[in-house]
Amino acid sequence: MDATQIPFVKHTGIKNEEGRLKLEATDVVQNHMETIHASAQFTLAETQSGLCLQETFPELEGKVVVVLRDATVKYKNPATSCIYAVANIKEEAKEKFLSQFARKGRASIVVDVVLKTYDDVVCMQGEFTWFVQKQSI
Repeated sequence: MDATQIPFVKHTGIKNEEGRLKLEATDVVQNHMETIHASAQFTLAETQSGLCLQETFPELEGKVVVVLRDATVKYKNPATSCIYAVANIKEEAKEKFLSQFARKGRASIVVDVVLKTYDDVVCMQGEFTWFVQKQSI
């Protein structure tokens, strides 16, 4: 699934640049201070976390139901220009997830995300916890 085609994601203007999602500072996503709105940043980070999950476990695509269960974010600096997202899953989290998923058919996993400007300024960082369950037939 192309995450940039999800209607709300598409509305914000998020683009995929070689597997890394980015968001321009356009009028559509600006707040009253002329910076990228917190909700637009959250959308970018959450979407990148889902893309990371999809890329990490491609064998599960179409076989599972995936929902965001929890998110914790911290906004660090105003986003006044184009920002991009970097997502990562810790190796121990992958191993724990795969073990639990094999045993129970469901598991949770945390994806860490950082949003940065192209000048390498961190605008937001967060942890996104996804719940993954085998689809019922």
